[in-house]
Amino acid sequence: MPNDMKYRRVLLKISGEGLMGSREYGLDNETVSRLAREIKAVVEAGVEVCMVIGGGNIFRGVSGAATGMERTSADYMGMLATVINALAVQSALERVGVATRVQSAIPMSMVCEPYIRRRAVRHMEKGRVVIFAAGTGNPFFTTDTAAALRAVEMNCDALLKATQVDGVYSADPKKVADASRYEQLTYMDVLANDLAVMDASAVSLCRENKIPILVFSLHSEGAFSEVLAGRGRFTIIKEEE
Repeated sequence: MPNDMKYRRVLLKISGEGLMGSREYGLDNETVSRLAREIKAVVEAGVEVCMVIGGGNIFRGVSGAATGMERTSADYMGMLATVINALAVQSALERVGVATRVQSAIPMSMVCEPYIRRRAVRHMEKGRVVIFAAGTGNPFFTTDTAAALRAVEMNCDALLKATQVDGVYSADPKKVADASRYEQLTYMDVLANDLAVMDASAVSLCRENKIPILVFSLHSEGAFSEVLAGRGRFTIIKEEE
């Protein structure tokens, strides 16, 4: 096990909104650069990292469908938005000296590799960060489900979800002042109480494959390393002991 890190190989899930910083739309370069520095520190500590990034900062399939667009087309547009984000994060990582590969579930050979499981594993074994783009490649599945699926396929030790808050709460703490924060939950707690951490199919997939989900704040400097070392503020979702 590398240094004081508790996990050897992890998948980091980031929402598209997490890349916006204080902007209302698109990408904030400072936020993306800070994220790249945090990932670099973890890679240098010997942890193998892969990523799934959402596309909500550019286009969200569900909201596109809500405005009357056909859902399948809207979801494919959302998948393409995740490719844009993946390329942006790849560029930021390579600027700080971290070798990175983007693999897309929708083949587009001019800009990135197609998703090939064995090749992705090989990249990580060589110390490269692999960013999985275009979700699962199928409409009607979220990038949360894509993250859980890739975490299982890559045989990851944990799925880390970077969010806008420092863990899982009983309600949105930005809207409900007395929302309570959880230190630890079981998968069934999340499913039974319909806690808005990840969608049910993602949580179920992690439960079946015994992959713990760690939820932490994207906005806390150094939080990624801290959480991997078992320190800092986060909520862990795992099976009961």
